[in-house]
Amino acid sequence: MKIKKTALPGMLILTPRRFGDARGWFSEVWNQKTYADHGIDTAFVQDNHSYSRDVGTVRGLHFQSPPHAQAKLVRCARGRILDVAVDIRRGSPSYGDWVGVELSAENGQQVLIPAGFLHGFVTLEPDCEVLYKCSDTYAPDCDGAVRFDDPDLGIDWGLDPKAAILSDKDAAAQSFRDFQSPFVYEA
Repeated sequence: MKIKKTALPGMLILTPRRFGDARGWFSEVWNQKTYADHGIDTAFVQDNHSYSRDVGTVRGLHFQSPPHAQAKLVRCARGRILDVAVDIRRGSPSYGDWVGVELSAENGQQVLIPAGFLHGFVTLEPDCEVLYKCSDTYAPDCDGAVRFDDPDLGIDWGLDPKAAILSDKDAAAQSFRDFQSPFVYEA
């Protein structure tokens, strides 16, 4: 497995090996021991699978606050997305900074996003399927969102924000300026 650090402390890009032959390929995308051998000891308790039909569908920017904060291991099993994480850990040297990574069925990359980050993605092709593991179960009372197109974050989603396809929840999300982060950076 290839592991690449990003500009955000704790956020990693993981590329599992693929073993191919005339039939196609095989890849082990999660193995607790292999990940632990690389210093990744996150215990995942929930798997999620989303489907987005149209190009320009934006899901995010989401977070789940303590005591049910979630780390995520995200991959795209069908299609192609731009996956985005924003550091929201107060005191972090990269607070408010974002990183975007293209995930696709073709490149097989995964992103490990620790708790304390906003997370979202935009579909770059039709019919995208995104799978992600979470370190805690969904807790509606801890669920929150920040506007994907917030000018204080300045995320380049590669689309006109007016053309984005959003849920009602994401369209009504709060601004980053009004957001009070429940997360604290621990070096």
